[in-house]
Order: sequence, then C-alpha cells, then structure tokens
Amino acid sequence: MNAASPASPPPGIQPNQRLSRRAVLRGAVSVAAVAAMGSLRTLAASARQPGHLAQDTLAFIRRCARPDGGYAPSPDPAYPGNSDTGLSDLAAVTYAATLARTMGWTLPHPEMSIQFIERRQQPDGSFAHLTGKMDPKSNLAVLYNTVQGLVALRALGRHPKIDPSKVPDRFFVGEAFKKLPWYTTSFFPLFYAALDKPMPAPYDKALRDWQIASQAEDGYLGDHVAATFHMAHYFRLIGQPTPKARQMIARVLRDQKTDGGWNIKQPDWDVHACFDAVFILRQLGGGSRPVRKAIQKAADWALTCRTDDGGFSHFPHWHSDMDAVYFQFGTLIQAGRVAARKDLPDARTLSWGHAMLPGKNYEL
Repeated sequence: MNAASPASPPPGIQPNQRLSRRAVLRGAVSVAAVAAMGSLRTLAASARQPGHLAQDTLAFIRRCARPDGGYAPSPDPAYPGNSDTGLSDLAAVTYAATLARTMGWTLPHPEMSIQFIERRQQPDGSFAHLTGKMDPKSNLAVLYNTVQGLVALRALGRHPKIDPSKVPDRFFVGEAFKKLPWYTTSFFPLFYAALDKPMPAPYDKALRDWQIASQAEDGYLGDHVAATFHMAHYFRLIGQPTPKARQMIARVLRDQKTDGGWNIKQPDWDVHACFDAVFILRQLGGGSRPVRKAIQKAADWALTCRTDDGGFSHFPHWHSDMDAVYFQFGTLIQAGRVAARKDLPDARTLSWGHAMLPGKNYEL
C-alpha cells in the first residue's frame, strides 16, 4: 500500500543485519560468507543487459501466479510475504495487474484473477482479504483492500460488480479518516479515479485541509518520506499544485543516502522509501540536473535489490517479494531504465503513480 505499515525483517533477520535468505533457510553459513555471496549475485544480476530486465521480471511474476488466480508473494512457498504482501492477498495480484498494464504484458489466466478479486467483494461494495495480517473489518483494511481491488479490476479491464461508491462515507463520520495513518491520504482520490468519478468536494476539502495544516516548513508530512509521498500523490491525482513543493524537493535531495536509497528510518524499515522519493522528485522537481542525478542514483540502488530468481527484494540480500517487485521496478520505470508504455490514458489509476507523467493534469 506504500507503505501499509513498518515492515519487519524476514524471519531470522535482525533489524541491523543484512543477510541473504540463504542464511535464513540454511543457518549453517556464516554471516560474512552469505553476505559476500549475496553481493556477488546482486552484482551479476545488475550486470545483465537492460533488455533482460523486463523479461526476467515478467518471468518472476508468472512464477508467482497461483491456480486460483491470485499471486503468491514469491515462488518460494514457505515465504509469507512482507509489507503489503504480508498484510493482504489482494496486494500481489494488484501489482501484477498494474505492471502488466503498464508494460503491455500478458499475465497467466487473467479471467481467473478477475474472479479471484471479485470473490473478495462484500455486499456493501467493499473488498476484504482472506489471508493477511490485517483485521479485515478494520477501517485500514477496508480502505486498503477496496482501493486495491478496484485498481486491480480496472487494470484487468473490468468494473466492480457491486458499486462501492458509498464505502468512503464511513471515513468521514466523526473525522474517522484522521485516525488512519498519514500514508493513506492518497488512497481516497485513487479510489475515485479508479471509478472515473470526481471526489466529493467536502471529502477533498477535509483531507486537503488536514494535510496542509499538518505539513512542516520543510514540506514533509509526519517527518517521513512515505507520508510525504502520499501528500504529493494526492495533489497530483486531484490536479492541484502540491503545497511547499520546493521545500519538499530540497529535503528529499538532502535525505538521499550515499548508496542512492532513502531508508533512513530504521528500525521502521522504509521498504518503499526509494520509490516514494523518486515519485516526488520526478513529479515535482521540474527535471533539474540535481533531480535527474538523484533519480538515476536511486535507480542504481533499486538494481542492487535484484534477486537471483529474477525478482526484487526490499533491500539488498533480502528475500524476493512481489511487493518489492512493484516498487523497485516502478522506480526503474520512473527513471526511464525500462521501456514502459507512454502516456497511458489510465496512468493515474495504476497503483501508486509510477506511470503518471510529470506536468500532465490528471484531474477528472
């Protein structure tokens, strides 16, 4: 969900360790040896020709396809998923669908995937996950699953069978939306975009005023790049200038690490921080030289997260994960490292903005 919650390290990995999954699965190899082997594998994967990048990623996604139309977090049946894929079984299928739409890929059994998603729609129009860590009846789960379900169906060329238009109403009774994490703000305009409906003016005003009143002088929201990303994404979706965009860009540039990433909130594990930062830079940075340089450096970092099974991990030497595949590959799309389809008419509805064009007004 970019970011649904602070992700915890995979089983067996402590917050300050960087180990390959081989250490988790075998436990018999020393930390130093495994890290060195992981580094060699990562370098080998990064050295592949650019033309293989999309092919390898699609092959990984296809290996995650399940017989019921859903998608597993990875081809490894023992891996439970992390971040979005650990929270809801609607995450992986949505990311497969939106990347396929962006790249012009053909997925295995799309009709079965449509049915998989449709089976999760509830009588009130909302969607619910069947497997995942979230409480399916919580406000966060209802919002997350409903947005993901709508986005996935649209990417697969379908409309929901039950009109979900009333689902957001629950979040504006007693200002319940203020009890949600900051990283949910852009879920609301994305929900309406996926339905091709304008966002109700009172809901837009309430969310806009809340974000603007809470924004720091440096442009950040909640002192976190993920929350700030969702503010930038929100204003891009409604076709309005992002408040304090100049200050926001300055801090994003300042916060980039020497390795090209933005994972600076340990042990919160900013699993989507690189994608979030690149979106802000690309959409609001005006293409300046420092911005272009930072985006390319970020793309280099994303490539260090390629895994030997053709996917991506959240951080170097972590387990491959469909969630990481979306965000790392989405970073590479934004950086122009892969040849994605240009100016898609439904670009703003494809997950978290990887296909949106800077400067284009996406207001419905």
